[in-house]
Amino acid sequence: MTRILIAEDEQAIAAFIEKGLRAQGYATAVVGDGRTAAALARDSDFDLLILDLGLPGLAGLEVLREVRGRGERLPVLILTARDDLIVEGFDLGADDYVVKPFDVAELLARVRTRVRTRTPPSASTSTRLVAGEIALDLLSRQVLVGSRAVELTAREFALAEALFRHPGQVLSRAQLLSHGWGYDFFPGSNVVDVHIAQLRKKLGDDTIETVRGMGYRLRA
Repeated sequence: MTRILIAEDEQAIAAFIEKGLRAQGYATAVVGDGRTAAALARDSDFDLLILDLGLPGLAGLEVLREVRGRGERLPVLILTARDDLIVEGFDLGADDYVVKPFDVAELLARVRTRVRTRTPPSASTSTRLVAGEIALDLLSRQVLVGSRAVELTAREFALAEALFRHPGQVLSRAQLLSHGWGYDFFPGSNVVDVHIAQLRKKLGDDTIETVRGMGYRLRA
């Protein structure tokens, strides 16, 4: 299982990130200060470090300097509200970045890219999800319906991926919100229904079934 260390001192943001990652099957650990992050970020224990640059105790850039200075090679995805720190982060060995405020679908896409870069898929690990004539390529983010390429938004792809990973299984609106939005949504809104309607237009009206009072499922 992929192990991700989240170094973020704002509890709401840390919980938001952790919920999104756990919904995708990642194992997570959360720390709220830089010194602890620097001590725990080791190749033998984690596959990715999500690092906020505004940590107390030891600033994120100093954490990155220490981690790279002792030879750790795990990918580091930095979080920052300051564009001017991004270049310095790359100079110190960061692999990618997300600017706050960020969209959970974007964060998850960047996490998948970093994890795949570190551990190339083996022959037993599929990067394609297939249902009938529809195929989702998790590596290239391409979608094919038969031989026709279909363009999906980041959130449409996140919802489609959740459904394709559980064909025939009913996923509630709350579960789908977790996959596509994390905490970044208004409870009780119809945002899932709107995006499912768009997916049906693009993938086929009979692809996704509504289970009244429960949620949606991909027709197996």
